[in-house]
Amino acid sequence: MSTESARHHWESIYATKQPDEVSWTQPVPKTSLDFLRSFGLDKQARIIDIGGGDSHLVDFLVGEGYGNVTVLDISEHALNRAKQRLGNLADRVQWIVADVLTFRPETTYDVWHDRAAFHFMTTTAQIRAYLALARRSVRANGYLTIGTFSENGPTKCSGLEVRQYSELTLSSQLRRGFAKLRCLTEDHCTPFNTVQNFLFCSFQRQLEAANQPER
Repeated sequence: MSTESARHHWESIYATKQPDEVSWTQPVPKTSLDFLRSFGLDKQARIIDIGGGDSHLVDFLVGEGYGNVTVLDISEHALNRAKQRLGNLADRVQWIVADVLTFRPETTYDVWHDRAAFHFMTTTAQIRAYLALARRSVRANGYLTIGTFSENGPTKCSGLEVRQYSELTLSSQLRRGFAKLRCLTEDHCTPFNTVQNFLFCSFQRQLEAANQPER
């Protein structure tokens, strides 16, 4: 799917569906917060939420005093909904409308967070591009945490094919440049009372690999 096709797809979804009509809605993103808190971050740590949409993660991060949070999503409509929800607090967040595969950050990040974006990368080229960007974007000894559908999770989401992962296959994708810290699986109960099994893993950017040239 091209960037424009993807943009049109997600803009249409966020323009026509409310939070209780999409599967990914979480009133409290507990697992993501637990991973982020485990890193012992400074309140000025640079955190980017990839594919954050109108997720409530940013609400909690701002509420806990993090002052350098970025939310990236391909859907401007999704980000506008999050801004409206946050009100004046939205000014404390950097909002970026972009396809992650064409994103060119001007800084590096202490934490790269992604819940349910990476599994939409279904081709080898997309996966390689995403991982190369993550390696460039996460500082040495910084952190990356990804949530994807597990092998027991859905094979499609919002009408699109997804790629399922096990702890082994996800760790294998991240083996260049990142060291696995921990993984867990959990059931996410959607707003319409279906269950989706997720895999969450955290990784640390390897210092010895951070300065290696791209291949």
